[in-house]
Formats: sequence, C-alpha cells, structure tokens
Amino acid sequence: MIVATLEARLLVRGSQSLKDKRRAVSSLKDRLQQTFNVAVAEVGALDDRRQSVFGIAAVGNEQRFLDSVLSKVIERIRRDREVELVDFEIEFF
Repeated sequence: MIVATLEARLLVRGSQSLKDKRRAVSSLKDRLQQTFNVAVAEVGALDDRRQSVFGIAAVGNEQRFLDSVLSKVIERIRRDREVELVDFEIEFF
C-alpha cells in the first residue's frame, strides 16, 4: 500500500471576508473529492481570508497511478477561477 500526499498552498482571489474564503474553498474541496476520489482538508491558514492550505491524500498500490491522480488534481486547481496555486509538495509513503 502506498499513500500519496499533496500539500497545496492557495491564494483565494477576491476574498473580502472569511465567509467569501469558506465559500470558494468549500466549493473547490467538494469538486476535488468528487472528481478524483481523494481526501481533502483545509489544514493551514484557517484565519487568513486570502490564503488556504489544502492537505490532499490518496491511497493505492502503484506510485505511478497516484502521481498521475495528484498531477490531475494540481491541474484542476490551476484552472480554478477563484484560487491561485502558489506552491505545492507531493510525498509518497
């Protein structure tokens, strides 16, 4: 069993309040979970209205497959209009 994790640092565009941020982050989180069958949680910058850190995890038996899934997640985040991907890190365990 291989566990792949992705830490994604995001900038939430146009967010004027924590409520705006929650709406954008929650929407993206739900879409990622449904589309890619990954676990997603906001794990950092919880009190910052302009930034967010996502922790994303996937489990499988082939590293190549998991790398492909997380690469697609990154591309989906990059295409989102409400957030900007600032940085990310992928690890395998």
